[in-house]
Amino acid sequence: MRRKTRRTGPAAWLLGGALASMTPVFAAERDAPASDAPKKTAGVQRETPVANPKLDHTGQPRIGTASVYARMFAGRKMADGQRMDPHDNNAASKTLPLGTEAKVTNLETGKSARVTIQDRGPYVKGRIVDLSPSTAQQIGITPKEGIAKVEVAPIKVPQPDGTVKPGAAAQEWRGE
Repeated sequence: MRRKTRRTGPAAWLLGGALASMTPVFAAERDAPASDAPKKTAGVQRETPVANPKLDHTGQPRIGTASVYARMFAGRKMADGQRMDPHDNNAASKTLPLGTEAKVTNLETGKSARVTIQDRGPYVKGRIVDLSPSTAQQIGITPKEGIAKVEVAPIKVPQPDGTVKPGAAAQEWRGE
């Protein structure tokens, strides 16, 4: 029985170089500059997580798409160190500081809920907040839909110096 051996030496290097030059697609991919663009995976475009996102301490409202935390995140640690409770009013934001309390309003149903930003994300292009399943249900986002257009209006925004700044929705939620 003949045993397969791996060739090394000058002949192998020449053969390898000849094969590489015959396949321009691979050479082009190898020589292409690294891109900072998000990678596409199975038709889903995801943004690359940012270790230190630029935080928004202004307290101004923003409009965008909200999504619901996936079930697999239940019980996992969030960015603030707490465990994700799907029955609590927690949320994730890339730009609001951890500990921010905000009013999230579903623009289709008009229903609102108060959330606390305890995690980072969502890392899907165009989404501004991930909501716990109970909060999503409270404002009318069903598991079938999964996403909705919302307004996120901060109530209390922790500042870098340790103070708390009232946000755009502070007057509406006073005393609660």
